[in-house]
Amino acid sequence: MASPLRLTMGDGSAGAADAAGLWATVVDEFEAAEAAMSRFRDDSELTALNRTAGSGIALRPSPRLRRALVAADRAHRITGGRFDPRVLRDLDRLGYRGADVGAAGAGSAGTDRADAGGPVIERVGRDALAIARPIDLGGIGKGLTLRWAAALLTDRGVDDLMIEAGGDLVALGRSPDGGPWRLGIEDPAGDDAPLAVIVVSGLAVATSSTRLQRWTANGRSVHHLLDPRTGEPADVGLAAVTVAWPDPAWAEVWSKVLFLGGRNRIAVEARSRGLAAWWVTEDGTLEMTAAARRLTIWVAAEAGT
Repeated sequence: MASPLRLTMGDGSAGAADAAGLWATVVDEFEAAEAAMSRFRDDSELTALNRTAGSGIALRPSPRLRRALVAADRAHRITGGRFDPRVLRDLDRLGYRGADVGAAGAGSAGTDRADAGGPVIERVGRDALAIARPIDLGGIGKGLTLRWAAALLTDRGVDDLMIEAGGDLVALGRSPDGGPWRLGIEDPAGDDAPLAVIVVSGLAVATSSTRLQRWTANGRSVHHLLDPRTGEPADVGLAAVTVAWPDPAWAEVWSKVLFLGGRNRIAVEARSRGLAAWWVTEDGTLEMTAAARRLTIWVAAEAGT
């Protein structure tokens, strides 16, 4: 998933003696998720499904891919379409290419948004499903994999753990020092020093940021956080949004939805949803909700909160 992977366990983890086996469990889960959900792998299940987009052909996905597709469809409905995984064609058009899916769903790129309010998946029969437009499971896929990997470890008696996949993580129980897990809110400008330090336990943390996935296309700077209404990179006055939530997949969803809402809407929306959210504006100012402030133990003087 183009992310460095790390497992940390606290002192009280019942399975700490089998660290190598637990690590193998996490790695295997992420590899299985890649095989099911990656849009970059030519041989993934998702790529095979995407190649049928718009054809009416129904396939029978594995339970792992089915759960991911159902989760993405539900997130699309709950957020009123602001979370929309059907942006693969637009990502390809902008140069962030994955595996070749041929002409499948070719009418979906650019300004053709006629079906934006439709479902992400079309159910055909009990087991098979079809899609009208190619799908990028991206962040929600990573969040789901964090959820599944953490569940596998807790089932094996590991109560104190943190699994990190790039800038996203799930932290349960206690850290090695016996307290909550301490995490830094990254400076999207690239400074190694964090903008803030937070403490979490029993929470997932996800960040939507333009820092890493940014490139030049047709002479302009673009990034991977696309507005599904336009198929273009969101220009919203924000550089990064971080959300802490009990579930890693939904932390991913809410971080992206808040980002797309933009600087002028994020405070009201995050507070109305009761989210612990931190955001960095394009001028480097760090802001947060009251729920986030309760988890924050240190803020850099230059962060400008």
